[in-house]
Amino acid sequence: MNRNSNTYTIIYSAVLVVLVAAGLALLSIALRSPQQANIRTEKMQSILASFGKGIVPTGEAKNSYIENEYATYIVDTYTVGVDGEKKQGEDAFDVDMKYQLSLPAEQRTLPVFEAKDGNKNIYILPLYGTGLWGPIWGYLAVDSDGSTVLGSVFSHSGETPGLGAEIATPMFSNRFIDKQIFEGERFVSIAVVKPGSAALNSHNVDGISGGTLTSQGVNDMLRDNLTDYKAFLMKNGTKFSTDNGSVTVEEAELAAQEENTEVEDTL
Repeated sequence: MNRNSNTYTIIYSAVLVVLVAAGLALLSIALRSPQQANIRTEKMQSILASFGKGIVPTGEAKNSYIENEYATYIVDTYTVGVDGEKKQGEDAFDVDMKYQLSLPAEQRTLPVFEAKDGNKNIYILPLYGTGLWGPIWGYLAVDSDGSTVLGSVFSHSGETPGLGAEIATPMFSNRFIDKQIFEGERFVSIAVVKPGSAALNSHNVDGISGGTLTSQGVNDMLRDNLTDYKAFLMKNGTKFSTDNGSVTVEEAELAAQEENTEVEDTL
């Protein structure tokens, strides 16, 4: 065949494209398993980081170390509905929070990771929301009382470096330690407020200076996700146990409704 002909050039190019495509496909298949393992490890590390674990020592193999830490501290995983009741046959680790939040509330499947650190029992709750430029997500570690935040970790897909991206730093996440999701038996969530705009208390934290919209995204993410977990926290938190003289879940919810009605009557 004449190598200077157009036919030769077209055939040569087509063969080259097929070979390159086949090579890339084989490479993608070969890397799929390690990529999935790394994604799984990153998720385990984020869950552990929410209560101060998962820091890999220098010289340790990351994947094996995180897997061992996860097996050590995470003692149970399961899913619940917005009614707080456990669901059967669902793998908490593989639940897609973005998809779940697109469903009507009563159809959602919510993951719960239970950890034990010494004498402390912890509920780790996944979070998912929207920042300025894209998705934001994280994990909130809640004490067994169902209200006290023990730690948190947040991340994002494309927030502005030095501004909204600061939600992924300990400087921001540490602000949530010891904050309260409930005031007494009333659900209040945790508000992220503009720095200096309000006196800080047990239910709010300062947002990121210059990252107002991302901070608002975190605020909305906490409110929306914790609202879904409210019944679970009230059913399982020792703060609401009838054994310590507190009210039941139903009584707490009724009291909250009556309080809201009283507030509306004064407007």
